[in-house]
This record gives sequence, structure tokens and C-alpha cells, in this order.
Amino acid sequence: MPGGAPPPRRDERAALRARALRMLALREHGRAELERKLSHARGAQEAPAPDVLRRVLDELQAQGLLDEARYAQAVARRLAQRHGSLRVLGELKRQGLDDELARRALREAEAELEPEADRALRLLRRHDPQPPADAAGRARQMRFLQRRGFSAQAVREAMRAHAGVPETSEHEQSDD
Repeated sequence: MPGGAPPPRRDERAALRARALRMLALREHGRAELERKLSHARGAQEAPAPDVLRRVLDELQAQGLLDEARYAQAVARRLAQRHGSLRVLGELKRQGLDDELARRALREAEAELEPEADRALRLLRRHDPQPPADAAGRARQMRFLQRRGFSAQAVREAMRAHAGVPETSEHEQSDD
């Protein structure tokens, strides 16, 4: 076709859709992730035209096969089992999800799980079954939990429980 690129072939769109469906059948994907994966050339094929890719993704979203909220919930549920809220939220945002959707998915995932401090304690006991013997050991265990994205409050509660120190009320803490 003189003066421009040839129109996208129907089989290019069909092949792209088939690849997308295979990926979605294996697990949920976010739009940005699926777009990144599909935009790379495969074998002897050329990379798909951006407008064809966009149309395929729009169709999948319109049909409910590509759902950002469902993807966010799946990622949040999976990560929240082994990581703290800060890490989960950061990962959701890194995946290209908007802030409100990421926060909503995190809230829903955490509602299904045990409290963050309990998750931190379970992880800490699996990682290091013995309470710390000294300040250096305590700092090491705290850093471990912080790297996993647990909040400062969850880290404090988990460390207190791991050491066998009973919880104190806020009033008792302020009297010290």
C-alpha cells in the first residue's frame, strides 16, 4: 500500500488475541504487564502494531477477561501472606496499578488474612525460631521484617511477642 504501512492483517489480531488468552488462562495479568509481554516480537514474527495491541487489550477488558481489579486482588492476596502492607502496596503500584485500586486490593486481602503483626511473627519464627540473644540479634530480626515491608507497629508487636514479652496498653507504656 503506497504512502503508509499496510493495514493490520486479521490473522495478526487473532494470533495476538490467542497469545493473550493463553497468558490469561495461566494466571491473572494486569493490562500493563500483558501489554509489555505481548509487545515483544516472538520467533520470526515482528512486534505487533501498537494500535492492534491496544484494540486487542481493549476488547479483552470489555469482555471481562482482562480485569485490573481482579489482578490487583490476586497479587495482593499472594504477597500479603509473606510480606507486610508497605511492600504489598509498593509492588501493586510497581505493577502499574493506580493508587486507589492498589489500596482497595490490599484492604480486601488483609481482611481475609490474619493481622499484619501476626503474619510478621509467623514469618519471624519460621526465619529465626529463637528470640534474639542481644541487641545485635534484635536489630537483625527487625531489619528482616522491615525488608519484608511490615509497618513499624507490626514489627514492634511481632518482636515483643517473639521475645515473650506481654503486650502492654498505651497507658502503661506512657507511664514508663
